[in-house]
Amino acid sequence: MANNLVIVESPAKAKTIEKFLGEGYTVKSSFGHVRDLAKKDFGIDIEKDFEPNYEIPSDKKKVVSELKKLAKSADVVWLAADEDREGEAIAWHLYQVLNLEKKVTKRIVFHEITKKAILNAIETPRDIDLNLVNSQQARRILDRLVGFELSPVLWRKVKPSLSAGRVQSVAVRLIVEREKEIQDYKSKETYKTTGFFKNPKQGNIEFKADVAKNFENKETAKEFIEACKDSTFAVDEVSVKPSKRKPAAPFTTSTLQQEAGRKFGFSVAQTMSVAQKLYEAGHITYMRTDSVNLSDLAINTAISEIKKEYGEKFVKLRKFTTKSKGAQEAHEAIRPTYINKKEIKGPANEIKLYDLIRKRTLATQMAEAEFEKTVAKINVSKSEYNFTATGEVLKFEGFLKAYMESNDDEENNEVTQGMLPKLEKGDNLDMQSVAATQKFSHHPARYTEASLVKKMEELGIGRPSTYAPTISTIQNREYVVKEDREGKKRNIIQISIKDNTVVENTISENFGYEKAKLFPTDIGIVVNDFLVSHFENILNYNFTAKVEEEFDLIANGKYSWTEMLKNFYFPFHKIVEDTLENSERNNGERLLGEDPKTGKPVYVKIGRYGPMVQLGETLSREEQKENPNVEKPTFAGIPKGTSMQDVTLEQALDLFKLPRDLGEYENKKVVAAIGRFGPYIRHDGKFVSLKKDIDDPYTVKLDRAIELIEEKRKADKEKVINIFESEGIEVLNGRWGPYIKYNKKNYKISKKLEAKDLSLEDCKEIIANQDSGKTSKPAKKKAVKKKK
Repeated sequence: MANNLVIVESPAKAKTIEKFLGEGYTVKSSFGHVRDLAKKDFGIDIEKDFEPNYEIPSDKKKVVSELKKLAKSADVVWLAADEDREGEAIAWHLYQVLNLEKKVTKRIVFHEITKKAILNAIETPRDIDLNLVNSQQARRILDRLVGFELSPVLWRKVKPSLSAGRVQSVAVRLIVEREKEIQDYKSKETYKTTGFFKNPKQGNIEFKADVAKNFENKETAKEFIEACKDSTFAVDEVSVKPSKRKPAAPFTTSTLQQEAGRKFGFSVAQTMSVAQKLYEAGHITYMRTDSVNLSDLAINTAISEIKKEYGEKFVKLRKFTTKSKGAQEAHEAIRPTYINKKEIKGPANEIKLYDLIRKRTLATQMAEAEFEKTVAKINVSKSEYNFTATGEVLKFEGFLKAYMESNDDEENNEVTQGMLPKLEKGDNLDMQSVAATQKFSHHPARYTEASLVKKMEELGIGRPSTYAPTISTIQNREYVVKEDREGKKRNIIQISIKDNTVVENTISENFGYEKAKLFPTDIGIVVNDFLVSHFENILNYNFTAKVEEEFDLIANGKYSWTEMLKNFYFPFHKIVEDTLENSERNNGERLLGEDPKTGKPVYVKIGRYGPMVQLGETLSREEQKENPNVEKPTFAGIPKGTSMQDVTLEQALDLFKLPRDLGEYENKKVVAAIGRFGPYIRHDGKFVSLKKDIDDPYTVKLDRAIELIEEKRKADKEKVINIFESEGIEVLNGRWGPYIKYNKKNYKISKKLEAKDLSLEDCKEIIANQDSGKTSKPAKKKAVKKKK
């Protein structure tokens, strides 16, 4: 029997595929890419037509060595990496690194891990597609060039240790520009008027109606309420119209990320991680796709399932076509591999996401939902304005029986508007109440991860494989933070009728609450402003989309990848050199005013360690030599959660009051200050956090500081179970139970073991096992035996 070696990207996928292929096939994982650009000298020889210099990372050498041995003894090597550009590049790198020969190498692809798909792939192998490989190489090289050339510019002109990326910087620009829109937004005041009515013919059924247009000021609203006080109300017009709603298309990468974010609160990276596991276990088709196409087999299976679960009348066959700009690779949409499989076993997140994908797939082949919409106009006898009552009745559920898509409107995710009582033209109505409530128009919404992906897709920025890493990168670089922000309370005016008198009341409302939104950091804003002012072309949305289109042309064999790099790089490099030579430093510096005590200027800016305030002028080296007696400026960090944009002179001057010397404890100074992670007490070289909403670094007293120091000592003492100082090994109590700490790494301790009884040898064994990827074996019984 022939000896076949199949190489896939992930070990989970290897296990699934090995079950389908059986005897004669060994399935191994490359664990993703086995080569990348060398870090030295860009890893690119620009003079030799951008020739890449690839190297095997140290953590992949063992994998490559094992694969080489297996490949040498194999009769056929099957390269089964994913069917997108990254997968094609992985296959090509394996071909190169393993020194494979064309006659014994076959490239296979599949978009679902089922026995039929795998066997079909084995029967229909192909060659490595060098156009796809070159497209991936062009992206990787271009991104390396941009990152390696822009980052040193930022180090010199903004702040050390910063970095930039082609797509990431454009994503940050979207978030910064949205934030500026929000800051510049002028809220407009209007008055929304709502009435509640009853139709005497229909008994006590109360219904709501609104004045179609909000009143522009309090006076006009009050006039209308006055008119309502003395008016009669009658139905002026009733219209009843049928309406239909169609199901959304099957999931693509982008729409799955958006819907999982809205329905489950998943981050984009979390969605892709869970989807990857579902794919590798053979539950869903490939999860990186622009396509909304479903195969005929998938459609027929879905229809069969709909008939079984819901009945014949719920079926409606549909074929969706891909409209996404620059869609690549002829994949199917994301769907279950076996649509007739209602449930899967596994972690809760995988079960939820699978259920979502299955229901969405079924819904695409289901009948429209049918509604009956009633609109009634209500005449106000003493006013030119009318009320409008709207009701919607669901007459046939259709696809809603299986699935309802969420939307980005946080305040309204309802399907229907509720029923109205029977109304006929000329019916006289009893007004129960009427009120005009002050409203303020809302600024544009900040991006969530999912809505940012949607915007990037609309603009043609990035591709399915790049959305999640882009959004993770901008957060890891601390250019953007994802967080909740508490709302505020405000008083609003409400004008209503009480005891036949128009009254004006003040009521309270909450506004401005933000959940899991993306906010630019101070450094993100400063870096973006600098890059936009000097590299507008690189951060231009149309330009970035054009580059993506050029990658697509390379993938289709219609554009030389080296030509594309030349056209991009040389003009870009010239701008880099010019910026380094001629541009001023840009650290977001803003003059807040003068310190009234010293007359020195007070600034806010980005410093070496982040946002800070500065008291006094910074002198150049020459100026310092000429004026040796001039005091150097003093600095203070801005507390976490405070934006540079919001810092006032008064707040800045307060920051210079810290650190505060509180006195001595145990013959050592006690100091209160604010650091990068918030307010703290420093004593004997140790730091103790002040309690949020309880302690203030400007007012905290020595006795309270001592109390906190002792609390921390007690907590630290309880944390330590044992220490083997000679080996640098600690056994500690953690949030999730005891663990071992060694060389800045943490190691789990099995629940079967008594942490306090572990010997040094036991600890070393646990560390060695976990470093080698083995499950920790229980230590010898005598080492864990409880003392009597």
